[in-house]
Amino acid sequence: MQSRLEQDIITTAESFVNNFSDKGNFDYSVQSLRKLDNILEELSEYQIDDDTLDSVSSMAGSYIFEARRNYGGQYIWVQERNQPVLVTGEPEYSISIFAFDKVRGRIRNGKEDDIPYYFDGYIEAVEKGKNTGYRATIV
Repeated sequence: MQSRLEQDIITTAESFVNNFSDKGNFDYSVQSLRKLDNILEELSEYQIDDDTLDSVSSMAGSYIFEARRNYGGQYIWVQERNQPVLVTGEPEYSISIFAFDKVRGRIRNGKEDDIPYYFDGYIEAVEKGKNTGYRATIV
C-alpha cells in the first residue's frame, strides 16, 4: 500500500511527464534525466521567483525520485528541510538523495549541479551499498 507521500510524488512526477511531453519521451529511465537536465538548463537562463522555483523543484525533483522504479527505495518526509528524501536499500545499506535541493541547485548554479552526474553518483553508491553495506547521502 502506498503512503500519501509516495502517492503525491508519483502524481507530481506524472504531471511533469505530461507537462513536458513536447520536450521528449520521459519514461523514468536514467537516460531521460539528460532531457530533464536540458529543461533545467533552459530555466537557469531566466530570473525565477521563489514560488516558481519551489514548484519546478517539486515537479522535476519528483520525476528524479521516480527513477527509483529502477532501484527501489522509500520516501520519508524531512520536516527540518520541508521536503522528502528518497532512501534506498534499508536496512542492508542506505543511500539517500534530496532531489528537490538538487533541482534548485541546478537552476541557480548551472552545469556544476548536472542532474545525470548526480544520479550516476546515486547509482554508484547503491551498487557499493549492495556490496559493502555502505551508507551515504548523495548531495
